[in-house]
Amino acid sequence: MKAVEALKLTKYYGALPALKDVSFTVETEDIYGLIGPNGAGKTTTFRIVAGLIPATSGTVKVFGLDPISGQDRLKRMVSYLPEDAGTYRNITGYEFLRMIAEIYFENRSDAEEALELGIKISGLGDRIHDKMKTYSKGMKRRVQVARVLMVKPRLTILDEPTAGLDVIYSREVRSIITEFSKEFGTTVLMSSHNLVEVEDICQKVALINRGRILAEGYVDELLDKYSVKNLEELFISLVRGVAE
Repeated sequence: MKAVEALKLTKYYGALPALKDVSFTVETEDIYGLIGPNGAGKTTTFRIVAGLIPATSGTVKVFGLDPISGQDRLKRMVSYLPEDAGTYRNITGYEFLRMIAEIYFENRSDAEEALELGIKISGLGDRIHDKMKTYSKGMKRRVQVARVLMVKPRLTILDEPTAGLDVIYSREVRSIITEFSKEFGTTVLMSSHNLVEVEDICQKVALINRGRILAEGYVDELLDKYSVKNLEELFISLVRGVAE
């Protein structure tokens, strides 16, 4: 079974098209990158896959289920990290992660295990017990990354997971994502403006611009097909080509 199958997704906001016939497939346990400039349609795509908004036309299946009509079955299988995910200012990081663990797991031992994993992923040490209003942007992002991964979802959707993080912790997050996919069979659908990051951990990518997929496939095959050295060159070549 495919993790995600999108076919001819189109989305309009009023008269403005955000997506136009977007199709792609994410294999189970793959790490799949959706890349493109700001406003290209990445977040809209993620929100449709996560079941937060409907497509205007086209279909999407997540583990064979419609993300909206199948929400009850998918809600514990899919976790989503928006680029602009906020935090609760007046509780500690520990309290926030504990709250998430208790929402996801009725069994106390499962919740405690998830909480312990979340604390480890956050990498905040003793600061996990400070109120989140004292956290830097990067620290808040660490807590949010921990929040989506600690519940061991079958699919995690990560919109700019390393946004606001320093070089060292960005690298740690990439390692965490890769290890999660291997150890727990987690499928990852992610975006990032750091194309070195995408090239480092993604098996397949799709390049989207102005709501359309310009290229999609395995990273090595795309580099060979377009005779470029890396994803950055591919990105610039295809996006400039559309602009011109």
